[in-house]
Amino acid sequence: MSTTRWLNPDEEKAWRAFLRVMVAVQTGTARDLAALGLSDADYEVLSTLSEQPGHTSTLGAQADKMGWSRSRLSRHATRMEARGLLRREPDPADGRGCLLVLTAEGLATLDNAAPAHVESVRHHFIDRLTPEDLRAVERIARHLEVN
Repeated sequence: MSTTRWLNPDEEKAWRAFLRVMVAVQTGTARDLAALGLSDADYEVLSTLSEQPGHTSTLGAQADKMGWSRSRLSRHATRMEARGLLRREPDPADGRGCLLVLTAEGLATLDNAAPAHVESVRHHFIDRLTPEDLRAVERIARHLEVN
């Protein structure tokens, strides 16, 4: 006896619509960031580091914030470090860990990209929805958040 709870037609329609929206918005904003020489991941690392005191975070805390594994972030940070966007420093609280520090070049890159990125978010998402739609998206997101 199967215990699979298959999607009914309305659930299937909603699921597929959600996937299409996610792909469309992410593809559009990623394309716009790529025109600035950044990936989505680059922008996320830069923006979240910019919000930290001293523009610094442990690798582990940054990975947790982004929902990435430490090894994935470490590999990505290596590429960003080679481009001068961040640097690694030893973590005085954890001899095995490291700190990720936003460089002046990384902050300037973020400052340059942020206006275009917010325009991209507006174009591909915000401006296509009513204030009521935006409140509904936020409400739905609260139900889907991972604790």
